[in-house]
Amino acid sequence: RPGPIFAVIDPAHAGADLPALTGIARPVPVVADMAAALAFGPAVAVVGLAPSGGRLPPEMRADVLAGLNAGLSAASGLHSHLADDPELAAACNRTGQWIWDLRQEPEGLEVATAQAAALPCRRVLAVGSDMAVGKMSACLELLAAAGRRGLDARFVGTGQAGILISGRGVALDAVRVDYAAGAVEAAVLQAAAGAGPEGLVLVEGQGSLCHPGSTATLPLLRGSQPTDLLLVHRAGQSLVRTRPGAVPVAIPPLPEVIAANEAIAALGRPDGHRPRVRAIALNTALLEPQAAAQEARRLAELTGLPCLDPVREGADALLEALLAPCAPAAQIRCKAEAPAAQRVTGASYRGERGDLNPRMAESQSAALTTWLRPPGLRDPIKACCSTRCPLAASSNPCPGCWPAWPQPAPWCGATRDRQSSRPSPGSDWWS
Repeated sequence: RPGPIFAVIDPAHAGADLPALTGIARPVPVVADMAAALAFGPAVAVVGLAPSGGRLPPEMRADVLAGLNAGLSAASGLHSHLADDPELAAACNRTGQWIWDLRQEPEGLEVATAQAAALPCRRVLAVGSDMAVGKMSACLELLAAAGRRGLDARFVGTGQAGILISGRGVALDAVRVDYAAGAVEAAVLQAAAGAGPEGLVLVEGQGSLCHPGSTATLPLLRGSQPTDLLLVHRAGQSLVRTRPGAVPVAIPPLPEVIAANEAIAALGRPDGHRPRVRAIALNTALLEPQAAAQEARRLAELTGLPCLDPVREGADALLEALLAPCAPAAQIRCKAEAPAAQRVTGASYRGERGDLNPRMAESQSAALTTWLRPPGLRDPIKACCSTRCPLAASSNPCPGCWPAWPQPAPWCGATRDRQSSRPSPGSDWWS
């Protein structure tokens, strides 16, 4: 947080050096309890943890109560609200003293209507390969980099830490699912008010499309109507992090993660714009500097995108990638026009895109095949046309190519009506 932090209460690390402990270059004392923290003259007690279930631990409750009794205000992002605790509420009784339970659904929410698509400013949404990989940190580093350059940049917090740091936003996981996209939309519209074409709105991501327990990415995509995407990934992580004992779930190769996020981001838009992942923010906290640099180079080669750790290296290069002019619209050939050897499967087709390397083009045409196909159909979809696609001349690709296209095209092929909403269940395309 930009403002002063007087002390950190952490009984397990009392007396430790905060920069050495966290890598955060701020000389803040680490103390054992509220009694020790009060000696530094704080004004607000912030509950800065996210325990399982979102409930206030008993040992921390004692510190919060001591702070309120000493005249401090309190802020919390937990699901259990401090103000609902009769003893804590009674202790907040002095003039100007307050309790801020930020994890609440805003009033007056509406279902989203894609209003953010009409904003003139650029809107960057951070999407992750998993939960808790550093999406907020990447956005805040970009915000700082933009500030140093004098750019008009704003941040939309969507989780408790982001809201506590910035002072505004929406706690997405406190909103009913029907209104989640509308809540994001309202927060983005508020943050972007008055921003022109040179403005930059950074939207904190939550969850991941890769995680079986996460539903947050879709309302963020719908509500923010991003112009660009930033992928955030933890170096070396191959499985999503979930509760102990759960069945392991693999993180797909990053080109597939990128392709799926781009494909889903292109849906539900009134403007026909297809957001692209412009760069990768790599969390290398668990790696030594040399290994971190090597992994960043590997992922940059794999995806054809700028890749670096914004906390370790600064976010200037990521900001340059996000601010660069958008690449021309993708030029994708219908599979039917590709050489026969390349028409065998969606995975073997290599489309032509102005902003990605061949590996990315390959994954773009196949990603939804393996992510969103009907159950049991896990291999790449076969080429939909054995001859020239009749829709190629009308600038629409055949259905095997549509995940890489700005807008879905009508189905085509001998076994389907050209304008039907989906292919026949027994047709070649599903085989």
